[in-house]
Amino acid sequence: MSIDLTITGAVAEIVLNAPERLNSVNETDLVDLGLAFTAAQEARVGAVLLRGEGRAFCAGRDISNVVPQTDDATAYLADRVTPLLRQIAAFPAPTFAAATGACLGVGLGLLIACDVVYVAYNAKIGSPFANLGATLDSGGHALFFERLGAHRTLDLIYTAELMSGAEAVAAGLFSRAVPEAELLDFTRERVVRASTGAIEAFRASKELVRELRDERLGLWASVDHENVAQGALCTTDDYREGFSAFQEKRPPVFGSAAR
Repeated sequence: MSIDLTITGAVAEIVLNAPERLNSVNETDLVDLGLAFTAAQEARVGAVLLRGEGRAFCAGRDISNVVPQTDDATAYLADRVTPLLRQIAAFPAPTFAAATGACLGVGLGLLIACDVVYVAYNAKIGSPFANLGATLDSGGHALFFERLGAHRTLDLIYTAELMSGAEAVAAGLFSRAVPEAELLDFTRERVVRASTGAIEAFRASKELVRELRDERLGLWASVDHENVAQGALCTTDDYREGFSAFQEKRPPVFGSAAR
């Protein structure tokens, strides 16, 4: 088993634990990773942290035993990788990733699927596939084109040069860059904070962002959806608690009933 799941309080920590192969993943790993997210959802956790053990987050697909002549890359990606990425993206609570070292191929896709991504300054992000006669996958084209534009995207693909974590964040790819020695504590503190937050409000924002990204919702259509979402939140315990806490000048204590 190279996927570890630990649930502590309201937080699930899912770890890619095959550092000897830079946490590259095979089909069994993808199934186990999906099962870990399913278990976390069934446990009704308030937030998830996804990370890699050792000096890399995930170097992509484990191709050590792949035979090119018989490889069905479409089936691997369409039947294994994409459903997992969709599962992570749809997780009904905040998802965070902490990434150091190689974040390539499927590893990059895992980051794209998470809500918040903190990377070490020394993370390596890009498209090394020119050296394999393959192309970028797992959502990489969409991410790079949207944030970097066509020229920089194809520059990364054609040259196989990698961006550092600091460069990727400066370019708007991910949330924040942090020194490697501080990354895990930095991320865990924010995951714990989110796990005890107003989960229904977080879900509403997650859906609003999904509509903007996946459905290309325009400004005023998004405003209309925000208005409806805010009205629906008025009926929740967290909304009432948040307003009461503000009026009583105390920190809010959000409940776990919705989880």
